[in-house]
Amino acid sequence: MVGGTGRGIRFSKLYSFSCVRSSFREDRSQIGQKGYTRVVHCNDPDDPEAVQLNYRGNYVSTTKYTAVNFLPKSLFEQFRRVANIYFLVVACVSFSPLAPYSALSVLAPLLVVIGATMAKEAVEDWRRRKQDIEANNRRVQVYRNNSFCKAKWKDLRVGDIVKVDKDEFFPADLFLLSSSYEDGICYVETMNLDGETNLKLKHALEETSSLQDEKSFQQFKAVIQCEDPNEDLYSFILLRDSKLRNTDYIHGVVIFTGHDTKVMQNATDPPSKRSKIERRMDKIVYILFSTLVLISFIGSVFFGTETRKDISGGKYRRWYLRPDDTTVFYDPQRPVLAAFLHFLTGLMLYGYLIPISLYVSIEIVKVLQSIFINQDQDMYYEETDKPAHARTSNLNEELGQIDTILSDKTGTLTCNSMEFVKCSIAGTAYGRGMTEVERALARRNDRPHEVGDASSDLLGDGDEMDLGKPIKGFNFRDERIMHGRWVNEPHADAIQKFFRVLAICHTAIPDINEGEISYEAESPDEAAFVIAARELGFEFFSRKQTCISLHELDHESGGKVDRTYKLLHVLEFKSSRKRMSVIVRNPENQLLLLSKGADSVMFERLSKEGRMFEAQTREHIRNYAEAGLRTLVLAYRDLDEEEYKAWEEEFSRAKTSVAADHDALVDAACDKIERDLILLGATAVEDKLQKGVPECIDRLAQAGIKIWVLTGDKMETAINIGYACSLLRQGMKQIVITLDSQDIDVLRKQGDKEAIAKASCESIRKQIREGKSQLISAKENSVSFALIIDGESLSFALNKNLEKSFLELAIDCASVICCRSSPKQKALVTRLVKMGTGETTLAIGDGANDVGMLQEADIGVGVSGVEGMQAVMSSDFAIAQFRFLERLLLVHGHWCYRRISMMICYFFYKNIAFGFTLFWFEAYASFSGQPAYNDWYMSFYNVFFTSLPVIALGVFDQDVSARLCLKYPLLYQEGVQNILFSWPRILGWMSNGVISSIIIFFFTTKSIIPQAFRRDGQVTDFEVLGATMYTSVVWAVNCQIALSINYFTWIQHFFIWGSIIFWYIFLVIYGSLSPTVSTTAYRVLVEACAPSVLYWLATLLGVISTLLPYFSYRAFQTRFRPLYHDIIQQKRSEGLETDDTPNELPHRVRDKIQHLKMGLRRS
Repeated sequence: MVGGTGRGIRFSKLYSFSCVRSSFREDRSQIGQKGYTRVVHCNDPDDPEAVQLNYRGNYVSTTKYTAVNFLPKSLFEQFRRVANIYFLVVACVSFSPLAPYSALSVLAPLLVVIGATMAKEAVEDWRRRKQDIEANNRRVQVYRNNSFCKAKWKDLRVGDIVKVDKDEFFPADLFLLSSSYEDGICYVETMNLDGETNLKLKHALEETSSLQDEKSFQQFKAVIQCEDPNEDLYSFILLRDSKLRNTDYIHGVVIFTGHDTKVMQNATDPPSKRSKIERRMDKIVYILFSTLVLISFIGSVFFGTETRKDISGGKYRRWYLRPDDTTVFYDPQRPVLAAFLHFLTGLMLYGYLIPISLYVSIEIVKVLQSIFINQDQDMYYEETDKPAHARTSNLNEELGQIDTILSDKTGTLTCNSMEFVKCSIAGTAYGRGMTEVERALARRNDRPHEVGDASSDLLGDGDEMDLGKPIKGFNFRDERIMHGRWVNEPHADAIQKFFRVLAICHTAIPDINEGEISYEAESPDEAAFVIAARELGFEFFSRKQTCISLHELDHESGGKVDRTYKLLHVLEFKSSRKRMSVIVRNPENQLLLLSKGADSVMFERLSKEGRMFEAQTREHIRNYAEAGLRTLVLAYRDLDEEEYKAWEEEFSRAKTSVAADHDALVDAACDKIERDLILLGATAVEDKLQKGVPECIDRLAQAGIKIWVLTGDKMETAINIGYACSLLRQGMKQIVITLDSQDIDVLRKQGDKEAIAKASCESIRKQIREGKSQLISAKENSVSFALIIDGESLSFALNKNLEKSFLELAIDCASVICCRSSPKQKALVTRLVKMGTGETTLAIGDGANDVGMLQEADIGVGVSGVEGMQAVMSSDFAIAQFRFLERLLLVHGHWCYRRISMMICYFFYKNIAFGFTLFWFEAYASFSGQPAYNDWYMSFYNVFFTSLPVIALGVFDQDVSARLCLKYPLLYQEGVQNILFSWPRILGWMSNGVISSIIIFFFTTKSIIPQAFRRDGQVTDFEVLGATMYTSVVWAVNCQIALSINYFTWIQHFFIWGSIIFWYIFLVIYGSLSPTVSTTAYRVLVEACAPSVLYWLATLLGVISTLLPYFSYRAFQTRFRPLYHDIIQQKRSEGLETDDTPNELPHRVRDKIQHLKMGLRRS
């Protein structure tokens, strides 16, 4: 078998292939260097040289932990939180005499909280572990000892030959040797990798395609040199976890194993994202730590001062403390040391200011919120059976604070289900019908549906046209060229060539099922072209490695003939090239290059003789762009045999190069042949808007959300799509930034790149300055502006010296459209908006080119459309249609923001209310370090008596219903302006906690201490005071949450009143234990508190007094300074919530809404 670089290599990115035994000792030092290759000994993994290479095994692990590192690593994760470190230190110190309570009472809650979180981590990691075990133990046929035998995936080695049967997954990254097809092709489904269901065609080398049975592999030995492990999915190999389809079997050589495989190389951790609320919550914790230190310091100062006075001039002031015979903790002779030790005691005692269960409670709430998002039937897309999916729960509340949305267009706003609707051939426009954009254009100009030279209503010529059964991808109607009538057109020869290009220049795969031909294509555009060619008489029905076959309508005889074209080379489409070409030999033995691509690169490649219809074609392309259609230019050229042979040698050298600039060499070779083309015409396909997009964008705009569209379309297409989807609206003025000027064009012709860059930069600066002037002059008129900028201008606007002024202009505009944007530009614009404004950004897209944008934004939303699942797999949330974004933000976003904000504020309120009662008691008891409550009262406060109601608040509360959230989009501004979690509101809740603690402590002490508490005349003792005060705290904080809740369910009632009841049950059970266990709680409720009327009366009046300040504040705020949700609630209570006209609102409410809108406009 001869090695090397035969013709079969043309479909592959294989760099070199040798089927002889060869030593690479002289090159071994270069292995692993940039641009060099991996060495694989085929069918000889035990070769000493192969063993020496020491490649990884095929065992794959995706777990975060192992049995060895789980404990230390998970503990490290838990104690990265400052609060947990604090409680750990307190738990350790609690074993010393400094502790004001028993060690177990503080250690138990910490163990519960840390243990619950670690258990959650362990369960999640065990699920990943089970998946790994299942994958590693799958079986595949491996060629060993001259026969194929079953082996586990994890036992495969680099160089092994494996046999994979139909519908099986590839166990490693394989080089294709042969398949069940004679020409060595196979079909691969990569849905597990990128979500794409379209089949990919792979080709074996002609030299190995004959390897079919066990006998043929006995003498087979080879050495492969290929690229080193990398993350590029689209290379020559069959990728691990992709599936063999429509092929009985394949034989392949293992190239990459285990963590060297492409899928594992791509398995990078997503960027870490934290919500703004979570970041602010950390600051609040620091404030509480500071408060903790402050009150501990104050207490220690007072304690030291009082201790120093205990012995003065030989006299004992507090003789009952025996200051002459005491420990270092109360030594009047060393008051500074005693004060310092008391300070440490205070740090432990007042630690209940820090909510130990806050983080766990928030995690639970966010997971439950995510479940509600996933199960929302109103965001379920029945057509594709795809619900919404919260891929992370960390950012739920961030959904309610979006200031700017940055959206892709194709597949995100549109269906990405292309339909061939029009075309221009030899200067004549074909195709009748009006697109959605044209209808929007007609409405905008207040004129009836108009039809130009190229358009008429689809039903306009109904008598002559057979509309027939709808065909997916084909919505073309023109009686001049349909049903074979094109043969009568003046340029029938050009029309024939035009549709041959459509039928041949592609990588689609035909699938014949019961006589019906369907196509698997790499993009919806390509499928639409092949279908259009079929419907117009050029049916592509067979593809082999070296040929493509068509059923053609013969333009001379009028009958169908079969023609087979020898496929010599495919010059692949790349976003950088913006074109694709094939080189074929037709049945007449003519060499042809057929090409299609963007007009921006195709027109410059035309020969002088090939520009006959250029002016008309350009005009038609402009008209198509204005109609919102996507266009491609088609061209061809005849190739000379000698020119082709010389080029093929150069192209083969580039393809087999192992240099770092391999791709650049291939592109340069392609560029040389793709010149001197003859123009045939242009195609126009329509990508219709998704259902509900205009209404969704309109409502998001009403919510005050700025919307940017970043698209690769031409400016005319983007503008008209903008009108069709309500991004651009009537009366909105446009600021257009472009480099299409005469001065720049003159410089382009001169070719002075430095002068072009300088002039372009100055032009952009001037246009930005003029745009700002327009905004300033129109500010008083409340006119909305839209900014439209093309990709070339954007590259200059993103320069360091211009990006600030560009951003200032853009954020003052209601809508922004960036045309001809590259994937990198999308990510850069997203970063600029996020970093420049400091506001929350959301990026939404559906394709691989949107991944950078999604990961750069604060929140990435992937649309599970037709372009695969790469965007979804890189996103934080996934939806099936753009219109679901409205509900995701305005309903779930608003609810989650409100719930988390209220939950955190309440958490700090209840802990401050509880913690400061300890401080007031300390002051009352001369800062003795004696806690007011029993140890286990304090330990269970956050865990049992107050935790469940706040979780119910975070999961179920609604200020207004989903219907009203959508009806009044301006309500969303509460989250954007962060009204519910602003510093004044946070400090207000914290102040409320301090006030509550003051009322509870002083009301309780003043009401029950001076009087006889029991029937026998005994006064209140320490145990009764603690129980009464604690009862008031439990009642007050649970009733406080009842006042804060807007939407009650039975679960909330159960948790709130159940928590209070559980306190009494606990007190009875705990108090019935031995006094050595229950200590100060021993029978305190049954014997002391419950029989006393004063206990119940003090609790009742104390709780009412505690709730009165908050109740009074809310009554005042609702009446005189209502928030927007207060206005809606008032409207609902007055029975006006079904009215749609704002004029029917009460005058005061109407004025408030107008005030909010004006404030929003100014911001």
